[in-house]
Amino acid sequence: MKQLRLFWFSLLNSARDLMPIIVVIAFFQFVVLQEYSIPNLGDLLVGIFLVMLGLSLFIYGLEMALFPLGENIAYAFARKGNLWWLLVFSFALGFGTTVAEPALIAVADEAANVAVVGGIITEEAKQNYANGLRLTVALSVGFAIVIGVIRIVKGWPIHYLIVSGYLGIVIMTAFAPEWIIGIAYDSGGVTTSTITVPLVTALGVGLASSIKGRNPMIDGFGLIAFASLTPIIFVMVYGMLVQ
Repeated sequence: MKQLRLFWFSLLNSARDLMPIIVVIAFFQFVVLQEYSIPNLGDLLVGIFLVMLGLSLFIYGLEMALFPLGENIAYAFARKGNLWWLLVFSFALGFGTTVAEPALIAVADEAANVAVVGGIITEEAKQNYANGLRLTVALSVGFAIVIGVIRIVKGWPIHYLIVSGYLGIVIMTAFAPEWIIGIAYDSGGVTTSTITVPLVTALGVGLASSIKGRNPMIDGFGLIAFASLTPIIFVMVYGMLVQ
C-alpha cells in the first residue's frame, strides 16, 4: 500500500513538472498561431499520458533501486578498504553505462555520416570511426569517475580540478582539428545518461558518507562534472589521431 501511494505521488509530481511545457505549447498553438484544430488529438493526449507515466516510473525506479544500489556498493567498498578494487569498479561503471548510451550511439553515427560527406573519412571507415568515437567517450567517462573517486577519498577541492580541466579544454581547442571541436563539445553532454547519472551520484554520496571526515553535501557531488568534462579532451585527441 505504501509503494502504491509513493507511485501516485510520483505520478502527480510528473504531471506538475510537465504542465509548464503543455501550457507553453497550448499558448503558441491557440494564441500566437491561432490554430484551433489539432490533428490526431487523441494520439497526442495518449502520448502525453505515456510520457507522464514513463517519467513517473523512471523516477520511482531510481528511488527504489538505483540510488540504494549505488550507495550500498559504495558502503561495501569503503568497509573493505580496498582502493584499487574501488577504482576498478568506478572505471567499469563509467565505461559500461556510457558505451551503451543511446544518445551517444546516435551522435557517433551522425558524426560518422557527416565525416564521410565532409571527406574526413571514407565510407568504408565510417563504422570504425563511429565505434572509435563511442569507445573514446566511454573510456573518458571511466577515467573521469576514477578521478572523481580519488578526489573524494583524498579530500581534494573540486574547483581546482574543474578549473584545470577546462584550461586543458581551451588549450586542446587551439590544437584540435576544426571539424572535431563541435563533436567533442557535444560529447560532453551526451555522456550524462539516464543510468550513469543516478548510479554515479549515488556512488559519490555513499562513498563520501562512509569515509570519516567527508561531508556528503560537499564531497559527494561533482562526479558528473568530471564525466562531462573529460570526453571533450579525449574526443579532440581522437580527432587529432584520426587526422
